[in-house]
Amino acid sequence: MILYPAIDLKDGQAVRLVHGDMDKATVFNDDPAAQARAFVAAGCEWLHLVDLNGAFAGEPVNAAPVEAILKSCDVPAQLGGGIRDMATIETWLSKGLHRVILGTVAVENPDLVREAAKAFPGHVAVGIDARNGKVATKGWATETDVDATDLAKSFEDAGVAAIIYTDINRDGAMGGPNIPATQALAEAVDIPVIASGGVSSLDDLTALKATGVISGAISGRALYDGAIDLASALAALKG
Repeated sequence: MILYPAIDLKDGQAVRLVHGDMDKATVFNDDPAAQARAFVAAGCEWLHLVDLNGAFAGEPVNAAPVEAILKSCDVPAQLGGGIRDMATIETWLSKGLHRVILGTVAVENPDLVREAAKAFPGHVAVGIDARNGKVATKGWATETDVDATDLAKSFEDAGVAAIIYTDINRDGAMGGPNIPATQALAEAVDIPVIASGGVSSLDDLTALKATGVISGAISGRALYDGAIDLASALAALKG
């Protein structure tokens, strides 16, 4: 199982939110590229980047720090937030991003997801952010009546590289991930599922791995707070 250290970008800084609330941001590093290099130095194989401002604006806002990370780190990175058209997808991939994460458009314009996954095999993931099993979009500000599992199943034949499933109620709260819901989603589809939201201890990571069906996990706050030692976690997940 791959561990993806998260760098959430707000106003050019690396932050973490609680339950996706932009007013509850804790700044952990005002140099996101330095933070990324620290994660790479600890041995991570991937980076997970989120343009928080972009998720609300519907277009890239924190492009400069993302580009700085891509230029200074030699591990693949995935990015979500404000990527809602083909031109933006093409731009990011041309700049060295390995994988774009499409969230809001997966609900509002699923044809774009299919088009992008066909054009860039292996480089398009779908981000499914859910509150009580229902998908939320536009930086989690808009609730929908779309069922998370139904949305995932709708992309079974699209060729997407992964589904990143976030339980909003768990995100940033250090209360542990929603393992049953994530496992159920992973068992419902053939697409690799990455767990996000609430991963706050090594026990959480080993429990996710023990399901045998979850391909990755994203952690942010726990790494910054020191609740998870990245090097130790990476070693444990390889064991």
